[in-house]
Amino acid sequence: MGNLSVGSKRIITLLTDFGDQDYFVGAMKGVILSINPEANVVDLTHDISPQDIETAAFNLFCCYQSFPSGTIHVAVVDPGVGSDRKPIAIECAQQFLVGPDNGLFSWICDREKDWQAVQLTNSKFFHQPVSRTFHGRDIFAPIAAELSKGLAINELGEPVGDIVRLDSLEPKRVDDRTIEGRVIHIDRFGNCITNFRPADLSAHGDASWKLTIGGQEISSFLEFFAEGEEGDIFCIVGSAGFLEIAARNRSAAQILNLRRGQSLHLVSAPLSRIRARLD
Repeated sequence: MGNLSVGSKRIITLLTDFGDQDYFVGAMKGVILSINPEANVVDLTHDISPQDIETAAFNLFCCYQSFPSGTIHVAVVDPGVGSDRKPIAIECAQQFLVGPDNGLFSWICDREKDWQAVQLTNSKFFHQPVSRTFHGRDIFAPIAAELSKGLAINELGEPVGDIVRLDSLEPKRVDDRTIEGRVIHIDRFGNCITNFRPADLSAHGDASWKLTIGGQEISSFLEFFAEGEEGDIFCIVGSAGFLEIAARNRSAAQILNLRRGQSLHLVSAPLSRIRARLD
């Protein structure tokens, strides 16, 4: 792994499903700042739906590269808290990832390839006593604070050979003309993010594509939302770098009754530009 600069003002990000009605996030921040008062704590989001690991993984995957070297990302969406699931820390992409070993970090590790992980077993760095229901406060927050002060990851516990993994983000080639993918996220606007990337669209040179979802075909590929017309369903490459299904000023998810995990296909088609208009 590369060398990380040491400094007590390192950024610590927090991503949880805790919401903002209870004391949970405040308690985590209190523990962090008690250990390192100079830490710069940044909230990514605390509005992840309860126990929704995939949405948490997607949000972290889409924003960790926006942060500088040395950032520590704490992600706590942890339906297995208190069980035999491992608490882990990962050094990856010149940053650190801290949280439960339940798939939260697998897409980042898949992308970056070069990473090392440890199971958090060195209890001298924990906030005592350790609750069986709140590892965010008692394990992950203090570990992040210690890392922000320059603690080496190998002092936290024993190496982990592999981590729990979510289904890969890589689409599957069905045949020469067809690629199978899925909806991996639906944002608050109802845009449906797929696991197709621009490289998949260029796989056949100048060939055009249509996206099929059940019996519905979408052949309109636009560059920005305002290019579409009211009522049109179209595809667009979104800011996360994935192909999205969208509708101007409407929820594509509601119009098409789509859900996360739903299968879809990219099929190469004759050069054409046909809009799929829905009532």
